Amino acid sequence: MADGDSSAAAEHVARALGHAPALPEVHELLSQLAARSGDGGLELFPAGPHAPAGVLAARAHLLAAAGLPEAALPLLALASARQPAVEWADVPWVGEPTLGVRMEPDLLAQTLMRLCTAAGDPAPPSVRPYLAVVRNAIAAHPEHALLLGAGSALARRIGESGLAIEWAARGARVRPSKLGEIWLGYAYRSAGRLPEALAALRRAVTHDPDDLSVYADIAGTLADNGRLDDALAWVDRALARDPDYDCAVHTAHRLRHRADGDLAHLVRLADFIREHPDETHEHTDLADCCHTIPWLGGAPAAAPLPRGNVPAAAEPGAEAVRRLRQVATLSWPHPSAAYDAAVSLILVPVPDLLGLLAHPPADVAAAEVWACLGLLHHGTEEPWLDSARRRLLLDLLDGGLDRVTEAALFGLIVSAWIDPDARADVASIVAGRLTEVASRPGARSVAELALATPDLDASARQLATALTRVPVIPRQRKGTRHLLLRWRRDF
Repeated sequence: MADGDSSAAAEHVARALGHAPALPEVHELLSQLAARSGDGGLELFPAGPHAPAGVLAARAHLLAAAGLPEAALPLLALASARQPAVEWADVPWVGEPTLGVRMEPDLLAQTLMRLCTAAGDPAPPSVRPYLAVVRNAIAAHPEHALLLGAGSALARRIGESGLAIEWAARGARVRPSKLGEIWLGYAYRSAGRLPEALAALRRAVTHDPDDLSVYADIAGTLADNGRLDDALAWVDRALARDPDYDCAVHTAHRLRHRADGDLAHLVRLADFIREHPDETHEHTDLADCCHTIPWLGGAPAAAPLPRGNVPAAAEPGAEAVRRLRQVATLSWPHPSAAYDAAVSLILVPVPDLLGLLAHPPADVAAAEVWACLGLLHHGTEEPWLDSARRRLLLDLLDGGLDRVTEAALFGLIVSAWIDPDARADVASIVAGRLTEVASRPGARSVAELALATPDLDASARQLATALTRVPVIPRQRKGTRHLLLRWRRDF
């Protein structure tokens, strides 16, 4: 500012707002910038579609200072939507009682809906100041159904379930609609009032029987409250109308897996996701189901197994190690996602991937697993049975039980998740390996891998299940208790 470079000064102020949105010194500098500008500083903070949150907030504060808080609030709410955890709205002008009265109710409702979608459920405490604006707006417009519903959505997300029910119920009475009943159902559900929640959601269905997302919501609500059979009945109603509706398909597979634990439901869901890349929105059903299951949601922590079976390979290059560090982690959403996450390892030559198996960096989590996933990305144009990637992974299975053979077996299993043509072959390989090691110490690890294998035959699955149920027995050695079998991280 002292040098007359207002643009550079504005950039620093916008960044400072992002770190301390209510710091008085930042607002003082913003006021000084505005005083030096012909249009109150607005040209220094353009509100383009990709404007940073700090720029949006700065422009909002300038508009509010210029007597236009009703034009400022949507910009500030957009900043909150982009960075919900930041206390953007903790400023005096947002709390002014007149702001809610001055806001056009349709615009405020739309602003709240965008904010709620971005903030999540529950929302962080930083969005609470917007509730005061809604209170004052509803006092001025007590029968505006859209505002009542959007206000209910905000109140519910910040723990004000009583207020959420009051506003949603009033909105549904003023203008009965599908959306109004959905808001009311969600408000009741957040308060733990299941019968009222289900009644409201069923009324939403009568308003629009073709909105299958409501069927999925009802099913999820029933399942979360122990009524799995009723939940599956609603899923089946949705699928009867549209067998490919993504919300219903995801919910159906998740609930059926919850009902019987059959891995086939998850494999079919993974197939559906691969075959339907353009879904209506992001789903987490597959990841939620895989989260706590060994190998489906992550690798066990480094086990005290020997590393006897390693390929004869030179040390990997620095670039190979760097790329491994970028992707390696002990957890992943599901096997197909682990494969996708390893795609950058296609740039690591096969000799270097083998080098990573022979000489895994000590600071890299599950290095052997990711090296084997990297091998899967090489030669993908080759049919599975005749492929080099299959041959390489099979070669790594030779020998005893160790981290390399575990990783190679998992690589084969992932290939079955992403390629239906590989399933019968991989299931046969895994079943044979399980039978071979069933009586050895450490067989539990192979059993866990077998239970993650698509299309494993019933007898192999029964053996794997029995092996995983064998208790882990401690033994005494030199005054210290050790576990005979491997331990795993609780994902």
